[in-house]
Amino acid sequence: MNNGSASIVELFSSIQGEGVLVGLRQAFLRFHGCNLACEYCDTRSDEPPEEALLEETPGRQDFLRERNPVPLERVARLLQLWESALPGIHHSLSITGGEPLINHRCLQEWLPELRAILPVYLETNGILHHALSEVIPHLDYISMDIKLPSSSGCTGLWEEHRRFLKIAARTTVFVKAVVSAETEDWEILRTAEMIAEVNPRITCILQPVTRADGTPGIAPIRALEMQEMAGRCLTDVRVIPQTHKFMGQL
Repeated sequence: MNNGSASIVELFSSIQGEGVLVGLRQAFLRFHGCNLACEYCDTRSDEPPEEALLEETPGRQDFLRERNPVPLERVARLLQLWESALPGIHHSLSITGGEPLINHRCLQEWLPELRAILPVYLETNGILHHALSEVIPHLDYISMDIKLPSSSGCTGLWEEHRRFLKIAARTTVFVKAVVSAETEDWEILRTAEMIAEVNPRITCILQPVTRADGTPGIAPIRALEMQEMAGRCLTDVRVIPQTHKFMGQL
């Protein structure tokens, strides 16, 4: 960030394809960079882009190229134009990545102004609890990942996830875990027990990993078994795949 500007990847309007808000229309503001390297990640990029892609008309993919870093006022003005053209169509603004919380200093400045236009929904890998504590007053919803070793390739994150969730529970939060054919019972049980320790009513989404052909990466019966295990200590466990991919949405 520099004088109210930040390097971003894109700003666009689409349908939320994951989690509890699946099917709702959102504006998506994607930041570059991540502190993890999950095996299933579909947004990897080593270098920040020289230009950001800004959708001129919401949902029409008529992208304009804007040199990075992009001023906050440019993003805010475009969102205001979208809301004037299609009032009420967007449920919220998804702050996504990569991992947007690596830009927490930028978000401290940007979020109050953006939140005056739309409620703010943070999509995060659920690790950077210190960064979350700095921006949570400006968040309305949090979609928090729990990185299971079997599907993400990431290990040793349980304590960071626990600390993160305790802070995230101050606002509306749900937890999402990508599951694969390799996911073991203990991973599901540990995830559910950690959530229940904070609040057993927090929604837990089990998201089957999506294969290259767009189909879910676990057998239907296995998905039901995982749901049953998590349901032993949680009141709201849902199995929801990535829907935006087979709908052809961004």
